Amino acid sequence: MEVILLERVAKLGQMGEVVRVRDGYARNFLLPSGKALRATKENKGRFDSMKAQLETRNLELKTEAAKVGETMKGTEIVLVRQAGETGHLYGSVSTRDIAEALTAAGFSVERRQIILNHPIKTIGVHEVPVTLHPEVEVAIRANVARSAEEAQRQSRGEDLSVRRDDEDEDESEYLEEAPAEADEAPEEEQA
Repeated sequence: MEVILLERVAKLGQMGEVVRVRDGYARNFLLPSGKALRATKENKGRFDSMKAQLETRNLELKTEAAKVGETMKGTEIVLVRQAGETGHLYGSVSTRDIAEALTAAGFSVERRQIILNHPIKTIGVHEVPVTLHPEVEVAIRANVARSAEEAQRQSRGEDLSVRRDDEDEDESEYLEEAPAEADEAPEEEQA
């Protein structure tokens, strides 16, 4: 089915372009959400008359999104989750969790605006892109930790994904001293 795009759609085209899409995509997404019109003679004439209004509305939305993006840029949200000793989460962090945290931080964001190719399944600081407008994308930081204290340590740059105990440190000190003593013994026999 051929449609006229009423706004920029990622990986499809710019406003005003006539593109061919699958019938289901057009019927189930583009047409109901108001992102496109069927490419008929009447709709082409209707689009030409609406083009100036659509461009001004798009420009207003873009400038508003850019302002919000400037305040949101570099924002760090803290998500406290249960995790194992190696740093793997017992669950995962999804777009819904990030959207709720951003809403709590004072931003109006829907989960469909957050782009995650895979759910976050490890503790650490993760860069997450947020699409505020088809032409405005901002990166935020999702700090996933076991506690608020760990989140602060991760913010300072510590790597908490591998946990070391005091016993591990004692063993490493012992192993460092042992070879030095072994090297001294043969020298005494030769002298």
